[in-house]
Amino acid sequence: MKILVTGGAGFIGSALIRHLILATSHAVVNVDKLTYAGNLESLAPVADDPRYAFEHLDICDAAGLDRAFARHRPDAVMHLAAESHVDRSIDGPAAFVQTNVVGTYTLLEAARRHWNTLDEQGRGRFRFHHISTDEVYGDLAGTDDLFTEATAYAPSSPYSASKAGSDHLVRAWHRTYGLPALVTNCSNNYGPCHFPEKLIPLVILNALEGKPLPVYGQGLQIRDWLYVEDHARALLRVVEAGAPGDTYNIGGHNEQRNIDVVRAICELLEELAPDHPAGVARYRDLIVHVADRPGHDLRYAIDAGKIERELGWTPRETFASGLRKTVQWYLGHRDWCRRVQDGSYQRQRLGLGAAAADRTASA
Repeated sequence: MKILVTGGAGFIGSALIRHLILATSHAVVNVDKLTYAGNLESLAPVADDPRYAFEHLDICDAAGLDRAFARHRPDAVMHLAAESHVDRSIDGPAAFVQTNVVGTYTLLEAARRHWNTLDEQGRGRFRFHHISTDEVYGDLAGTDDLFTEATAYAPSSPYSASKAGSDHLVRAWHRTYGLPALVTNCSNNYGPCHFPEKLIPLVILNALEGKPLPVYGQGLQIRDWLYVEDHARALLRVVEAGAPGDTYNIGGHNEQRNIDVVRAICELLEELAPDHPAGVARYRDLIVHVADRPGHDLRYAIDAGKIERELGWTPRETFASGLRKTVQWYLGHRDWCRRVQDGSYQRQRLGLGAAAADRTASA
């Protein structure tokens, strides 16, 4: 297939594109606005592959999307472009509504226009795969409860509410217009190339620099952690074999309290980076508890039984193995981290994006 991936310069999107190019014969069109969270350096291993193309484009730009669909004629859309940081959504919700709701609507309409130009075989083959989050379900009261595909939506933050809205739009376009759409809701991702505002990379990098390791409240919030490369394999499986109109929950079977995640990172750093920053005796001494986030959900946990039964996907990484790989990646890519932290990646990404766009145009 030729797959149009939105948000392909982001954390999950770049992992998906690396998997598609390096492990399959599919072609990829990466549509990305290159906001602060977009980093084309994360796509360096595949950037020169002839099966990869880049479109520097906002998903709210209907005319631009129409041009991209006409130029590339994709067989599938995998929609990951989104504003995704809960704290940012609390401080500035408008961008989340614009990108996650209006952008998804605009993309759905562009995809529908493209789909209507296809012959009968092409229309039957086409897929619109919307990648969402378990945060749309709210939080779980019981210690043994799990989110299933039938769990009622109860979003708590502007971020999760905007993602819930986009989920509903996708399902409505399937039911009303027949667009062959699928939705996946995933648990917390972690792994290489994660933007350092998120918990795991923030803790790793702060610890290496001797900075405080902030933990909301007592750190008792529980999340199900999914290694990003496992997620990429699951997404591919869904777009290739999932049933249009269906929803699939994707989880890592790795429930952890936030405080235990932070402590596990500290223990790995004691082993893998034993030379502490000046004035630091133990990495865990850097842990500080800060005021909790407003409306902070206590527990998320995914029942991934459906995708396992119907599509044969299971995660390969345990939390211990995935976290070790993640810490090792950050230790081995300090230049990537430095460029993100000092902002220089933003200047580089524009140059990389222009070069990639020139190649796409000439092709």
